[in-house]
Amino acid sequence: MAETLPSRGLDAQGYIAREGSLARVPPAFRPVVAAARDGLTDLFAARLHSAYLYGSIPRGTARVGRSDLDLLVVLREEPTARDRAAAGALDGTLDSEFPQIDGGGTLLVGRARVLSDLETHDLGWFVACLCTPLLGEDLAEHLPRYRPDSLLARETNGDLALLLPRWRERVATADSEEAQRSLVRFMSRRLVRTAFTLVMPRWNGWTSDLHEMAEAFGSYYPRRVEQLRAAAVLGYEPRGDRAVLSSYVDDLGPWLAREYARVHGVKAPRPD
Repeated sequence: MAETLPSRGLDAQGYIAREGSLARVPPAFRPVVAAARDGLTDLFAARLHSAYLYGSIPRGTARVGRSDLDLLVVLREEPTARDRAAAGALDGTLDSEFPQIDGGGTLLVGRARVLSDLETHDLGWFVACLCTPLLGEDLAEHLPRYRPDSLLARETNGDLALLLPRWRERVATADSEEAQRSLVRFMSRRLVRTAFTLVMPRWNGWTSDLHEMAEAFGSYYPRRVEQLRAAAVLGYEPRGDRAVLSSYVDDLGPWLAREYARVHGVKAPRPD
């Protein structure tokens, strides 16, 4: 029986449907996922509360040799610097052993943070809607359901103005083509996603496809749509280009931060 896909990423009640599943992992990536599962179990043992996949691999859209492996690991207590170093070493091992992936990264958080009131509409939403359970208890069972509303928009991406000074520092020190390429990929994706969540409540839906995000944004901001279309392309096929980075931190980024604050307000401050 054919799978019934949600309309614009929403279920019949208008809540954002959880994207991805282990059943959608392409065959080429299943050995990578299995190795990641075993590695996390060995690394954290009883300290591991749960682990999740997110990104293109559990959505079934990953490309062999081009896509990265994205993992979220929830520990029973807050992670330490040593934990982060160990997770980074595992990322490096998986990347070297499996040519199917082009790098990867493991996010480490504590269980209490995921379930905190402050993170309900950011990290909590991320776990409940964008993460696919891999190990342990699924924290989505303790989280609310989410609609594509202004509160969600504010708490997910309403901090762009705070990020821009750090981005400018990173651009200034990116003196190799590979470093610039990495920044173009990262910033392109973040800007497209922020632009999309700016209009998400009016569009009334959710998508993780950068091209769909850019087109949704362009329906409401046609004067900026070409910038977003170009950024969506670079999010998937980045190149080292200082001019692109300068346009992000000097033009598109500042405009988007101002418009976001005007429409949705500013994200609640975090301790870190």
